[in-house]
Amino acid sequence: MEEDQHNADASPTPSAVFDDDSHNMSDIPQNLSDEDAFKLLWEMKMRKRQGKPNLPDTVTELSTEDGCKVYLVGTAHFSESSRNDVVKTIQEVQPDIVVVELCQYRVSMLKMDEKTLLKEAREINLDKLQQAIKQNGVMSGLMQMLLLKVSAHITEQLGMAPGGEFREAFKEAGKVPFCKFHLGDRPIPITFKRAIAALSLWQKVKLAWGLCFLSDPISKDDVEKCKQKDLLEQMMSEMIGEFPDLHRTIVAERDVYLAYMLKQAAKPLELPLALGPEPSQRMPSVVVGVVGMGHVPGIEKNWNNLLNIQEIMSIPPPSLATKVLKFSLKTTVIGLVGYGCYRLGKGTIKLMLSRPLVQTYLHKYTNQIF
Repeated sequence: MEEDQHNADASPTPSAVFDDDSHNMSDIPQNLSDEDAFKLLWEMKMRKRQGKPNLPDTVTELSTEDGCKVYLVGTAHFSESSRNDVVKTIQEVQPDIVVVELCQYRVSMLKMDEKTLLKEAREINLDKLQQAIKQNGVMSGLMQMLLLKVSAHITEQLGMAPGGEFREAFKEAGKVPFCKFHLGDRPIPITFKRAIAALSLWQKVKLAWGLCFLSDPISKDDVEKCKQKDLLEQMMSEMIGEFPDLHRTIVAERDVYLAYMLKQAAKPLELPLALGPEPSQRMPSVVVGVVGMGHVPGIEKNWNNLLNIQEIMSIPPPSLATKVLKFSLKTTVIGLVGYGCYRLGKGTIKLMLSRPLVQTYLHKYTNQIF
């Protein structure tokens, strides 16, 4: 549990703290002491921080009992205007911490350029499927690849890769002195495993069928119309409307987790000695949260509640239906291999199986799937 929380807090860079602003550093006089440079950077940040910021309509302001502020930017994951909203909000409030709706398993999208992300989203192949199954299990891996197919479908329709608002948040946080960057979403393997556990076998088949045959055209105007409800999550909610337990695990539980992580970030700051003589001097922090618009109502709803995420971080044991399905898959594979042996003949099979390369591949493939 502690390891999961640590990973969710971790930055994609070796340090979660961006200790300077490369642009502002050029304005600092030479030969300053570290203490004077620290003070100057802090003063520059405070001057830029707007007392009454001019924020986009997509921003919701939350506060804590300690006076800390959270500016929650609701975004559409495939929207250029959402990127602009994130940039404007960070520039206006000069936050101490930026929290995004990503976990360590999806942090790679911060490091890739748009062209690479478009290529990755469009190329869903057997290797990716095997990797997903190895990491998350058979059913969760298949579900992950089907959801990636939904994302790839939108990417193909719009020619725009997802996560642009998170990349903008990452870049802008690096320009704000003393700003930390946190990953605030629940680890995706936990979400998928809990989602799969919530469904019956028939529901899993129906959901997979709907995802496999998703082909409705999407326009950029459709994306902007969905600024009040994230497009990807709206499409998912339409497909899972008859599965309330699935909606609970994919949306409602993550609302709780995101609210918890934002509240953890919104703690008073203990200022360094360089800014004053009092070692325990503290001030309210300013946090910017970047999440899909569909999560904003749930985060608001849970904001003033006492939150405990231990339950939603646990993995339920596999259901009987899942065990039966897994056994059926194993039986099918064994049956196909047996039929192949029958058709090819004993001599050919023995010759093939005696090859070290074939033995290595079979061992590796069996471990990956089962």
